[in-house]
Amino acid sequence: MDYHSALLTVLTPSATILLLFLTVVLYLLSFFIAGSEVAFFSLNIKDINALKTKQHPSFRRIVTLLEQPKTLQASMLITNVFVNIGAILVSNFLLDYWMDSLALTAVGLLLIKILIIATLLVLFAEVLPKVWAAHHKVWFAATSSLTIEIFNSLFYSLSKKIVAFSEKINKNLSSDNATSLDKSNLDYAIDLLPDHEASVEEKQILKGIRKFGDTEVKQIMRTRMDVSGIEYNSSFGNLIKKVEELHYSRLPVYKGSLDDIAGMLHTKDLLPHLLQPDDFDWHHLVRTPYFVHEQKLIEDLMQEFRNKRMHFAIVVDEFGGTSGIATLEDIMEEVIGEIKDEFDDEESVNKKLDEFNYIFEGKFMINDACKAMGLPADIFDVIRGDSDSVAGLVLEIAGEFPQANSTLISGDFTFIPLEINKNRIDKVKIVIAQKATNEES
Repeated sequence: MDYHSALLTVLTPSATILLLFLTVVLYLLSFFIAGSEVAFFSLNIKDINALKTKQHPSFRRIVTLLEQPKTLQASMLITNVFVNIGAILVSNFLLDYWMDSLALTAVGLLLIKILIIATLLVLFAEVLPKVWAAHHKVWFAATSSLTIEIFNSLFYSLSKKIVAFSEKINKNLSSDNATSLDKSNLDYAIDLLPDHEASVEEKQILKGIRKFGDTEVKQIMRTRMDVSGIEYNSSFGNLIKKVEELHYSRLPVYKGSLDDIAGMLHTKDLLPHLLQPDDFDWHHLVRTPYFVHEQKLIEDLMQEFRNKRMHFAIVVDEFGGTSGIATLEDIMEEVIGEIKDEFDDEESVNKKLDEFNYIFEGKFMINDACKAMGLPADIFDVIRGDSDSVAGLVLEIAGEFPQANSTLISGDFTFIPLEINKNRIDKVKIVIAQKATNEES
């Protein structure tokens, strides 16, 4: 009798019950972890904002866990692997014990075990929880949040290392370094063109054309703070007043907030109805909105604008919330520079004081600020985190909400928040150390 057979022979009823209980626990854990992968990562921005307003511990756990989505996903995957391996081993042991007296061939025993264990894993631990979680995402995420938090804490260090290693591999495998070098060399070559062959404006256009194919919508869009729209339940009279006030040819129509866009209103469609009474139902004039993701290339967006004969798109983030808007004019400005019309303000907060001092609006995009200061677009990539605006960059550096006129130093740059309105940074001064400018030149 071999060692395995000896184990099966001495297995007592209490030990069998204990192993059976362990098997049930492992399959339940697999059920909750597999469903949680769907539940957590299918929550949109509206769901998350709603959870932030609630005080229940499970809802607060969900919000906290989603602050580091990559690490959370890695922890879930690691946990799922270990739990499934444990469930397979224990199930295999119990099936061996129960079917030991059936005198089956080795092949027959193996096939029966594969059928039973695979059915349990696929149906109960994969398909069923994911279908359930897809239809009851908030309930499922809240129910499993404590379990997920425990395993996330247990595997946090390992998950962080795996995520960092994965990002390092992606960075090494990508050709970004060589590409950025080629781009900088091309920009340098453009700058070397003599003035009689290309003016300053023409050189800027050439640089815009060069980077056109690599620019994402997120880099050129007008951020959410700059977006004005029409509330769906507005009366016709209020709608006309809003249109007269804003002077825009196209306006998004939203329900409650900009995260719920109902459609687009072209102001030219209002012209035949200007004499209608205040209770006129204008909703039939609303057109279907066009949504694009932040990471879409503007080259592709421009082609879609041409094909669809559209000039306006709603930009959404990974959670489905509204990040901003992108127009044909925004795309064109990326190549030929700023286009001003009769409604644009002549005075702008963004200005150059001298070679080393600049003032920008907090909502000004980081890439545009780098362009205005004559710096490489990736110079703040190490410290910017997920920030896209100058105000977001300041918050990343400060680590907390700064005081007005406080000094924040990062490398060769000094950031001074000049104007703060409640919880928003409106104006920032950036001071460049002279040695940084000398190195650039």
